[in-house]
Formats: sequence, C-alpha cells, structure tokens
Amino acid sequence: MAVDPKKLRIVYMGTPDFAVAPLKALVEGGYDVVAVVTMPDKPAGRGLKLQESAVKRYAVSAGLPLLQPADLRGEEFVAELVALRPDLGIVVAFKMLPPAVFELPRYGTFNLHASLLPQYRGAAPINWAIINGERETGVTTFMLNPRMDEGAVIASRRVAIAEEDNAGTLHDKLMATGAQLVTESVDAVAAEGFRPEPQPVVETLKPAPKIFKETCHVDFSAEGERIVDLVRGVSPYPGAWGMLRERSAEEGSLVREGIVKIYAADFQPDAQVRVAPGSVSVENGTMRIACRDGYILPRQVQPAGKQRMEVQQYLNGLKTKGDLRFE
Repeated sequence: MAVDPKKLRIVYMGTPDFAVAPLKALVEGGYDVVAVVTMPDKPAGRGLKLQESAVKRYAVSAGLPLLQPADLRGEEFVAELVALRPDLGIVVAFKMLPPAVFELPRYGTFNLHASLLPQYRGAAPINWAIINGERETGVTTFMLNPRMDEGAVIASRRVAIAEEDNAGTLHDKLMATGAQLVTESVDAVAAEGFRPEPQPVVETLKPAPKIFKETCHVDFSAEGERIVDLVRGVSPYPGAWGMLRERSAEEGSLVREGIVKIYAADFQPDAQVRVAPGSVSVENGTMRIACRDGYILPRQVQPAGKQRMEVQQYLNGLKTKGDLRFE
C-alpha cells in the first residue's frame, strides 16, 4: 500500500559536506526530517578547537533536532531513536550502523553510496574510480543490511568522469546527483509494491578501501597515464607525493631532500626516455619528471612546509646546483 512520502518520519545520518546536499534537498522538498544524527564535535587544528561537522552546521541553521551519540550501540541513543518513531532511516557518508539502529525504522534504512554498486564498495569510491582510470561512475541508493555496501538497490544514476576531473570536482558532481537520487528514493520506498533489487553478481569486483599516505606515494617507474590518474584521484586531498632528493653532481652525495606534493599534472608520452624514472629536468619554467613511457609535467605542487603553488612559482624559488630525482 502506497503512503505519502512527505509524511514519512525520517531520521537522517551523515557527517561531511557530501551529506549536506541530500539533507538540504529533503528539507527544501518538504520531507519530514524528525532528527539528524551526526558525529560528536572533534578537536582539530593547532589549537585543538572543537569543530562541528558540516551536517551539524546545516542542521542547526535549519532548526532540525540533532543527535550526536558517542556510541551508536548505546542504550540511551537507541532509546532516543525509538522515541522518534521513525518510518525511514537515511545514511549518507556516516559510520557503519549496528542492526539495532538500521532495522529500527518501519521501512528500514537506506544508504547513498558514491559508486555504481556492486563496484567500488568501501570508504573511498570517488578516489578509486579516478585512480583506476574509470571514465564513468555514479551514485546508488540501497537498503542497509549487516554486510558493507551489499544491500538491495533502490536506484542508481550514472555520472561521467571528465579528463579534467579530480576527486574534488567529481565529489561535487556526485553530491548534486546524489541529493536528487535521495529524494527520488524516498518516493520509491513509499510507493506501492516497492521491491529493491539485489545487487548483480559480477566476476571481478573493484574495491574502494580507505586512502592512506602510502596509497598516495607516486611510483615514477609506472606508466604516465596511471601516475596522472593517481594525482587526480587524491587531489585536492590528501595529495599525491614523492620524495625529491638533490645529489651533488660531482660526488653523488645527498645535498637535501623533502616531500613534494603534486596536485595537478600532465603526461607527455615519449617512447625513447633515456634517463631513470624519477629523474627531474627543469627548463623554461617547466619541470619534467621521467616515468616509464614519457614525462610527468606537474602544474601545481606543494613543497613541505609551504603553501600549494603553481609549478613555475615553485621553480623560481628552487635554487639547485646538483641532480634532482624523485624517489
């Protein structure tokens, strides 16, 4: 039996910027958000000042009831949810929920995931889609079950990945598409005969694990296109990096070293590279880094302890007399 989607009592759970747009779409669309759940404020920055989540800031500005449980399994939090009498739970960029929470709403709980499931299950689907050189990704809503990102699908939308996209620009595209998909998914749940579809079985699954510092290290012995994809896939955060070392041209002894992050770069193919991968040449305001099948030309960099800058600005301040190489 169909119900009015605008009368469903919704508990919304999310934390970062990605979760704000869907929440705003629900509020502006006239849906009944009876509470917002987000993470407790956390100390951040040099002064360890408490920082509110993006979702909290929006919820407060919209006058929405707010819950910030320290323990999602805690009796007090579960009792608060029970008192809300939720019909539907919605999760966007939040922690994994225990069954006591996601099974509580009358119609269950659905999640918005930034990939075309079943591909790229995990914490960093936006990053890995670009790192792996995909030309298309999307967003999917699915019903939560005890297995991570494996629930039955409500709906999905495809989104093209442009050559100039990085993780930041793709994040914003998927956020906008996802906001629309969330409201459509609420309508679908409320419709008569609603039946989510089990995720298809595919031979090869591409995972999307959390991004660590080691993930972002550039191996210049790799192919140039793969290196550029890595740079795009972890830009603007946390940033691809390499250890730049300068050695004496005469003795080969180490003169200095430091991490340099690369936020944007181009690839110049060359089948006749005659220097070792990572070798750096500088000419006319351009840095060229040798890789397996050509050269990487950084456009935006950040040396350790300094601000992000255009590569020409960086080179203007780079006083070197020896040989440079990324290792």
